[in-house]
Amino acid sequence: MTSSAPTVGYAPVNGIELYYELHGNDGPPLVLLHGGALTIDLSFAALLPALAANHRVIAVELQGHGHTADSDRTMSLEVFSDDIVALLDHLGIERADFLGFSLGGLVALRTAVRHPQRIDHLVLLATHYRHDGYHAEITAPEQNSPRLPTAADFAAMVDAYARVAPDPAHFETTLTKLQPLAHGFVEWTEDELRSIAAPTLLVIGDTDFIRIEHAARMHDLIPDAHLAILPNTTHMQVPSRTDLLVPMLASFLPTKV
Repeated sequence: MTSSAPTVGYAPVNGIELYYELHGNDGPPLVLLHGGALTIDLSFAALLPALAANHRVIAVELQGHGHTADSDRTMSLEVFSDDIVALLDHLGIERADFLGFSLGGLVALRTAVRHPQRIDHLVLLATHYRHDGYHAEITAPEQNSPRLPTAADFAAMVDAYARVAPDPAHFETTLTKLQPLAHGFVEWTEDELRSIAAPTLLVIGDTDFIRIEHAARMHDLIPDAHLAILPNTTHMQVPSRTDLLVPMLASFLPTKV
């Protein structure tokens, strides 16, 4: 985490209490959206110090993740996107840069299409726009695929959830609710990707869930897009590759004047 303690709060949005953290106190606002079944800390602990040095970071835990309790609402990218916009309204922030990882990237991408006026710059880590963007062994898992999360990855998810969740026993329920979302979201059309005006940085690992050809197609469709493929990097490792990500983000995202 950052060197100083973040400001934390719960925003009443769309019938839930959405947990958020504010890191840094200067620079352009930057929304961080974590991966599925992860927390802020598990997704972004390595990146947060560098980002908070030059940005007002708003890190969020989505419904059923981390500190944010689950509810009887159906989980969907549209619901999560509207929650983030409502949080920005709650904080009095008109526009922000967005950085999303995996599920968080899907939410950020949905927001870029649904609420384009709220996003200045878009960073999508390990994010796809069609179901066929995944390698085949991810949707029909092979037990020995190097692309899949390891036993240690899953243990870290469970431990992180247990440390902060209002109901630590709810983890398996959250996973069950996430499955239709992860594999059954409404795909983006190519015209929707062409409509994205925000400068966009796409980042995947060379051993990611995401096919390189799919990321390249996203790059071709989004008008102002840039693509980076991190070497020797799995899906779960993408946000922790600070040696490569920090200089990329410093170059791509505007900082305080």
